[in-house]
Order: sequence, then structure tokens, then C-alpha cells
Amino acid sequence: MPRTPHRSRTALRKALVALLGGLLPLLAALAVAAPPASARTEAVPTATLTEVTGFGANPSNLQMYVYVPAGVTAHPAVVVAVHWCGGSAPAMYSGTEWASLADQHGFVVVYPSVTRASKCFDVSSPQALRHGGGSDPVGIRSMVDWTTRTYAADTGRVFVTGISSGAMMTNVLLGDYPDVFAAGAAFSGVPFGCFATTDGSEWNSACSGGTVIRTPQQWGDLVRAAYPGYTGPRPRMQLWHGTEDDTLRYPNFGEAIKQWTNVHGLGQTPAATDTPVAGWTRTRYGATGDRAPVEAISLQGVGHNLYSRGMASRALTFFGLDGGGTTPQPPGAACKVTTAVSAWSTGLTASVTVTNTGTTPVNGWKLGFTLPAGQTLTNGWNAGYSGSSGAVTATNAAYNATIAPGASVTIGYQATHTGNSAAPAAFTLNGSACATG
Repeated sequence: MPRTPHRSRTALRKALVALLGGLLPLLAALAVAAPPASARTEAVPTATLTEVTGFGANPSNLQMYVYVPAGVTAHPAVVVAVHWCGGSAPAMYSGTEWASLADQHGFVVVYPSVTRASKCFDVSSPQALRHGGGSDPVGIRSMVDWTTRTYAADTGRVFVTGISSGAMMTNVLLGDYPDVFAAGAAFSGVPFGCFATTDGSEWNSACSGGTVIRTPQQWGDLVRAAYPGYTGPRPRMQLWHGTEDDTLRYPNFGEAIKQWTNVHGLGQTPAATDTPVAGWTRTRYGATGDRAPVEAISLQGVGHNLYSRGMASRALTFFGLDGGGTTPQPPGAACKVTTAVSAWSTGLTASVTVTNTGTTPVNGWKLGFTLPAGQTLTNGWNAGYSGSSGAVTATNAAYNATIAPGASVTIGYQATHTGNSAAPAAFTLNGSACATG
């Protein structure tokens, strides 16, 4: 048998082996260097408004747009900015300063956009007015989930703001999803449930005309009924309204104050009243500082289109995203915190007891405090903790969500330290400062 073909096959095998020997290291290097497919397809370009598709459940076919600043922070906050009737996400982006504020402070902005003919958000249907019920709120919740998942955002710092129809949606989202949103700022809106209809109509003339009048308890019950069984903390609310609003009449402002003060277990008497700008009257309920549970700004002689440049910065301060502001001070001590620290060379454990010194139960709570420099939280008990150094928030567990008047709850944490083993100097309970001692 001739031997030439055998030699040819042998030579070919050797050549292939040599080729593969060179290619395999290159392929392995490429596999290591290439980012995961999910990272390539999910993240959006920075410093530009970008539409995102396929973000999750979206029963009403909303569009999602996102603005991510070039300097987005690790675990950023998220602000959902909701447009007015007839508007759009691009219009909200260009017509407000939320993107430029994001550039300054490193948070992510989500802009929902309506596709139905009216270009108004659904704040009327039974589906829209209950937790997980359907329609626009579900789509917006999906947008938030996509954003927090994609950017490892801080789920304790998700906020919503809106103008007109967007302000009404702000009320709806805080009612439907108190477990998602920490606070909202509504510019020319109406209370949660005020626009409710059962005939498929998007418009409620009685509500827009300011003739839907209820007690604080009735308004609060509408919010509580949106998510039956929820016992956690409620989002803070900032309300803006012009006295000459002829689209969503001014009485809606007072009704919304009734609603959100009741939701927070507060009375109708302001803790503070001032005039930050000529013609503005600002009232704060439950605390006197920049992050009161409820803040309301009335603009004398101003109509429905009250939003103007600079107002978003005030909402940002209310959200606590500008790094400034003042510590909220309650009208009287509604809580007291005592601490006990046991420390060793590089670590410590702290026991923190919170007492409700008010006259109404605390139903769901978040305890805020700042660890001294050099301390890093490693674990905790009797609460869920967010933040490991600097600002920390402890959120109630299911079994200790309610603190009756005069009752206490004790939580604890373990931390490392670099020399300073002191307890935090100050605490806030649901945004109100606590007495210490």
C-alpha cells in the first residue's frame, strides 16, 4: 500500500493540533475578557436619555426611558419622574431639571411614558388603585425593579415625582406600593382614589372640580385598602398646589393633606409654618425639618401649571438626595432611644431600644442613624439593615412592626471599629428625630 497518503494525514493532524494550540489560549482570553451578555444588553449609555424595552410586566404598554449620569454612584438612588397629560418621557426629561440634578448627585432617573391616545396616566380604574392590580402602576413598578436590578440600586432610596397627571400617579404609586417608594413629590395633583371611576372613564369631574370632600380617616382608609395587610412604614409626601388651579381645583390640596397626615397617624395641625418664597405658604406635619412626614406648599395666585425651575431641587432636599437639609425635629418627643455598647479591641455590639413616647401606635418603622467614623456594620438582629457605614437604616421585622404608645422594641447590631466604639449620637424614627438618653 502506498505510504504517501498516511504521511499526508499525519502532517495534517499535526498542523491542526498546532493551529488549535495557538487558538485555544486566545479563545480563553476572549472568554475571560468579554462581559456577560446580560451586562451588555441591560445597561444603557450614560449621559443620554435611552429607551428600555422588555423591562418586565407592562399591562398597559407604557414606554420606559432611563437617564443614567456619567458619574452614577455605587448603589444609586432612583427617581421616577412622571409626565403630565399630553406629555411624554422626552418632554419630562427636557422640561424639568431631574437629569441635571442626577448629574450632580449620581442617582438614576426613570421616565415612564404613556402610549394611549389621551397621553394621561391611569389613576382611575379599579386595577390601578390596588397593589399589583394591573394597568400603569404595575408597569412603573417593573421599571423600578429593572433599574434596581441592573444598577444594584438602593431599594431604600426609590422616589417618585410628577406633574398634573404625573402628580396624581405619584399619589397612586405611594398608595399602591408603600414597600417600594420612600417618598414622593406631587405638583398639582389630587388625593389617592379621588379620581376613581368604574365606567372606564379616565376623567372624574367631581374630583377635578374639588367637590370630593372626605374626613382624614376616610381618605386614609382608601390608601390602606389599596394594600390590605401591609404594616410597614409609609412613604413621606410633599404636596404642591396653586390657589388658582382651574384644572384640578385647589380644595384637592387640603384633601390630600388630610389623607397623607392620616396615613402617617398625624393630626391636622402643622408642626411648622413658614414662607420660603414670597407668595408661598409651607406647612410641615409630624416634624419641622426638611424631611417631615408630610410637607405642603401652597402657591398664592398660581394656576395649574405651577412647576418652574428650582422646584425639583426643593423636592430633592425633601427626598434627602442633596446631602444637605436639616434634621427633622418633631413637635414633641414622639420617640426615645437608649443604647448600650459592649466593645473590644476591634469590634463592638450595640443594643438599641426604641420607645414610642407618642399617643398613637407606630405601625411600621424605620430607624435612621449614622455610625461614627471608622465603624462598619457586619450584622444585626430584630430588624433589616441597609447601609454598613455612615448612614444606616434599620427596618422593622414582621413580628415587631407595631410599637404601641409607651411600648418599646429592642434591636441590635455588631460592627467593627478602628478606635471609636461610641454609639450613634442621634436617631430618627420614620423621619422624626428621637430623644436620646
